[in-house]
Amino acid sequence: MTTLDVRTGVDDTPPLFTVAEPRVFASGHPEVPERSQQWLVEAAHEVRLLGRGGAGFPVATKLAAVRRGARVVVNGSESEPASWKDRALMRRYPDLVVAGTALVGAAIRSRRMVIAVSDGASAAALRAAVRRHGAPIQVHTVDHGFVGGEVGALINGLNDRAPVPDGVRVLPHERGLDDRSTYASNVETFAQLALLAALGADAYAATGTRAEPGSSLLTLLGTERQGVLEVPNGMALRHVLGAHTGPVLVGGYHGTWTTRDDLVVDRPWLRSQGIGWGAGVVAVLPEDTCPVGEIARVADWLAGQSARQCGPCTFGLPAIAQDLASIVAGDVVDPDRLRTRLGQVAGRGACHHPTGATGFVGTGLSAFKEDVRRHLAGLPCGRPVRGVLPLGAAR
Repeated sequence: MTTLDVRTGVDDTPPLFTVAEPRVFASGHPEVPERSQQWLVEAAHEVRLLGRGGAGFPVATKLAAVRRGARVVVNGSESEPASWKDRALMRRYPDLVVAGTALVGAAIRSRRMVIAVSDGASAAALRAAVRRHGAPIQVHTVDHGFVGGEVGALINGLNDRAPVPDGVRVLPHERGLDDRSTYASNVETFAQLALLAALGADAYAATGTRAEPGSSLLTLLGTERQGVLEVPNGMALRHVLGAHTGPVLVGGYHGTWTTRDDLVVDRPWLRSQGIGWGAGVVAVLPEDTCPVGEIARVADWLAGQSARQCGPCTFGLPAIAQDLASIVAGDVVDPDRLRTRLGQVAGRGACHHPTGATGFVGTGLSAFKEDVRRHLAGLPCGRPVRGVLPLGAAR
């Protein structure tokens, strides 16, 4: 693993690392030529490019669906507390993000391009890159919270409406920014599109796997070498986890805890195993922190991030968080009641937040079942809760 950036005193961006040849984190990027919408659609289809946001939707399908003159929205809000990959990209390689934004905007003859970002350092870097590029791109600062980072909620906020997801999902290509057809995706997606346009499909696919060519960014937490990594798709996670053999969190706070040791960075394969890549977070817990306490902290934070649109969020998530806090405190808790609450909340919200939160909690309780059993039996581990899993994205 090669260290790319360990600068301190500049800002709080964690170190950047690369495994194998860097693409996104390269020291210099080739010039990005103008490409047509059809070229981008065909090239994205050829390399099976998936969006780098939580949904991992095929980029070619989204690009083909937007109309000429559509808006462009780059989602750089990164409201996932455990994730740093987007902020690292915007701060250290803002020109690549701007080049990808301008590429898509020119291809669809966009009449408005907006990069939405939540922290000042990223916004400043992007604005400087926009000036260098001379592109008519707006960098818009938002503060919409965790649920407000969902693309529908983000677009609602940009449209001066409440920054919460719609109860009935409306896809951005149908109605998005300014209530017009919109191509919207995560900042890493735009960087990958810039590389695809610059390299061409064959060279882009020279790394990664046949199922998913290219590379991906991920945030690694809880290991000796924490930071943001660029890895070739198809790489086994054990190569970056080192000697760790315990449960692994994949996908962030709407993700999955798993004890499997055969995981690879391959979104289609992970999805087939019931594991979502989500925000690109890979986290482990050191042995000197209480895993039940760590999960309880995050559950309480997730309960506080509710959009208050439905009962599962408003009542269910706080009740689950309270049960977990009671377990950590050594109080008597009925485990069957907790399991029932998790089942009653999952899949029943007005947005994905309740399902994502209960997935994080439920798989965590299973992955650390022996620790949970000891707490429920009144024999807590005695380890402090170190707060390895961060709460609240830095701004």
